Amino acid sequence: MATPLPWREKISYGLADMGFNFYWANIATFLMMFYTDVYGISAAAAASMMFVIKIVNAFTDPLIGAVADRTSTRFGKFRPYLVWMALPLAGAGVLTYTTPDLDQSGKLAWAYGTYLLMMVCYTCINIPYNALSGVMSAEPQERSTINGLRFIFAFAGSLLVTAATPAMVLFLGGGEGIDATRRGWQLTMLVWGVLASLLFAATFYNTRERIAPPPRQRTRVRDDIGDLAGNRPWMVLFFLALIIMVSITLRTTTAAYYFKYVVGRPDLLASFLPAYMAAAAAGAALTPVLTRFIDKKTLMMVLMSLTALLSAAFFFVGPEQITAMYALQIALGLVLGPKSPLAFSMYADSADYNEWRNGRRATAMTFAAATFSQKLGTALAVAVIGTVFTKLGYVPNAAQSSGSQAGIVWLMSIIPAMFALLAVAVMFFYNLDSARLRQVQADLAARKAPL
Repeated sequence: MATPLPWREKISYGLADMGFNFYWANIATFLMMFYTDVYGISAAAAASMMFVIKIVNAFTDPLIGAVADRTSTRFGKFRPYLVWMALPLAGAGVLTYTTPDLDQSGKLAWAYGTYLLMMVCYTCINIPYNALSGVMSAEPQERSTINGLRFIFAFAGSLLVTAATPAMVLFLGGGEGIDATRRGWQLTMLVWGVLASLLFAATFYNTRERIAPPPRQRTRVRDDIGDLAGNRPWMVLFFLALIIMVSITLRTTTAAYYFKYVVGRPDLLASFLPAYMAAAAAGAALTPVLTRFIDKKTLMMVLMSLTALLSAAFFFVGPEQITAMYALQIALGLVLGPKSPLAFSMYADSADYNEWRNGRRATAMTFAAATFSQKLGTALAVAVIGTVFTKLGYVPNAAQSSGSQAGIVWLMSIIPAMFALLAVAVMFFYNLDSARLRQVQADLAARKAPL
């Protein structure tokens, strides 16, 4: 039995994910509306740009994973990236939310360049961070605890961002005019970037890497990719992450439009999304308890079934039924809260499975390829939103047609529910249950034991 990780280290690991969500929550919640209503490009152009960049950036994930797996420093393989890339990411975030004085083609070029830069910098620090959870401990339950704590901080960061960002933009911009709003966004991202960098540094100084690849392991990148392709649990998780990310991104990105154009109360967004984040943090906190009594596969299927039901129920809520909206949103947060720590714990398990099956370990590549699928899911969701808005005649900062309003409602309810049901179907193919995982862990421990 391995020695339990100290709580200081577990908490310190989680702090970085709060920092990541200072970026991710802004991207998922506000960036599309920033581009259409503040930056000044069309919904079709913004959606196309974000889709293309997400696709391009998704293919950098395995590259970063391969590099991280082959990094060797006195601080470990993965921890150094938390300090190497913190400031470049902060700078890229500020540039992304900067509106230059250019014509439409120049603005679009700036958006492509800065958004790609931010996402590549984000990848260079996030992929090693994800992999770090897989080498801090070999105990499955410890991994559930680590990732449960991590996502409590993640949801807390998202809650803080969604609640505070609109007020920060207004305050730092010094007013409500378009020039003030643009200045406010730039300064707001500077604040979030500095705070995130401090949290990344805290994680670097207070965590340790304990699991190393087999001593004589020398592999090529194509070997890592081939191992993943033959790793059935990982393949299931790949498609699961893509599908779930589509479902979540559809609702998160559409929420700003829903309250502005359907409900007519954009001010509610500042409490609606934080209500979800607070509930999700509570759900994430329950993950280690739930995994003690319920197999991870079964738990994931139950969670996504409930997600489908609750998302579909949102379709029947009228624009005046504010209490019902919040009740469903909080319920969705509780249900989806355990999903993220559960999935990341399963990624670490699949890395163990790969080492058990092939005698090779590529932890960062395992997590990088998983993040690759999440970014594809986000790109697909943005493409769906852009297509729906374009087809139904969305006009920024104007009253929407009945067709446009109906499309927004569908993007908040039925369409995400359909993807959640598809996630349930995918999980039927996951074959790394608790009994098999215990055997994998026992065999790996026996291999590494001194003769």
